[in-house]
Amino acid sequence: MATRQLTSRLDQARPYALGVFRIVVGLLFTCHGARSLFGVLGAENAGGTVAAGTWPGWYAAVIELVGGVLVLVGLGTRAAAFIASGAMAYAYFTVHQPDGLFPIQNRGEGAALYSWAFLLLVFTGPGALALDGLFSSRGANEEAAREGSAPVTA
Repeated sequence: MATRQLTSRLDQARPYALGVFRIVVGLLFTCHGARSLFGVLGAENAGGTVAAGTWPGWYAAVIELVGGVLVLVGLGTRAAAFIASGAMAYAYFTVHQPDGLFPIQNRGEGAALYSWAFLLLVFTGPGALALDGLFSSRGANEEAAREGSAPVTA
């Protein structure tokens, strides 16, 4: 009985836990992009940045910054997470994997974790506290009003 109640409460909190997960992952990813593009937040080269337009570093940093912000606020979450996941998979297989088979051997844990975390968000969506939900419920309410049905509640 207690297990069923606990499971029920955890299920009710799932959208919020997913939303907090999305926010934290998006914030951390944004910090990587900001460090590479602007030399802030503990840049490795004492304030150095990636030269604009250089492949693949600059493009990866732009994906980290823009994708991280979009995931953080929950706007276009699935598309942004898909692109970010692919970028991290590319980083893992081109930069880290040649140095060893497993992430612990090649220092690719970050790239691997980000890739899988973003892939999870592609399939789960943004959870609660996302701008995606605000815009989708507004659009659903407008459509319901046109059809004469009850408005959608969150």
